[in-house]
Amino acid sequence: MLYGNFEWKKYAPLLLMLVFPVLGLMYAWTDNTANQGVYRLVTTVDESIPFIKYFSVPYSIWIFYIYVCIFYFFKKDANVYYRAISTYILCALLCYLIYSVFQTTVPRPVITGSDPFSELMRYIYHRDQPFNCFPSIHCFSSYLVMRTIWTSSFRNKWNLTIITAMSSTIIMSTLFVKQHVIMDALAGILLVEVVTAVLILLEQRIRIIRHERRKGSLGA
Repeated sequence: MLYGNFEWKKYAPLLLMLVFPVLGLMYAWTDNTANQGVYRLVTTVDESIPFIKYFSVPYSIWIFYIYVCIFYFFKKDANVYYRAISTYILCALLCYLIYSVFQTTVPRPVITGSDPFSELMRYIYHRDQPFNCFPSIHCFSSYLVMRTIWTSSFRNKWNLTIITAMSSTIIMSTLFVKQHVIMDALAGILLVEVVTAVLILLEQRIRIIRHERRKGSLGA
């Protein structure tokens, strides 16, 4: 369907991105500690990492960055887009499952300044309770788009540099604003690798089954 100069059917797959607000609502349901213990995964290395309020900026724009990356993948290669969406959904659901049985927290510093960065940190702390830390959704999603561009057919020095730099900054920001610890970040990265490997195996299995069915129909 063409409305003016805009091809609506061409962009219909972007409706899949409506899953993000749904996942956001599901996240809110898990963001509590009722009837379960709360654990701390803080190490001495985490304790040595300084609190840097300026990292509140990349931390805050995280979800908009993810949206932009996924839209970019859609424009470049629909298959890459579908893989990224599928991986994100599975990783998010697995995170929620883990939160429901293994709740962790991270100690936060007291914000004393009145500058814009301090105010932004207060907003972050007010909006996001200090739970649902392991694995980190910020980290898994940032690593996901970074890994996606690394393995894409349309990678070049510009998109590699921009996405790698931005994703790395967001992952580091989770540590510097004391929203996560190193174990949270590593778990997010590992989660993406495991889910990606499973999806690849499933895709290969599906291709084999389809190939065998085609051979069977030709031989009949």
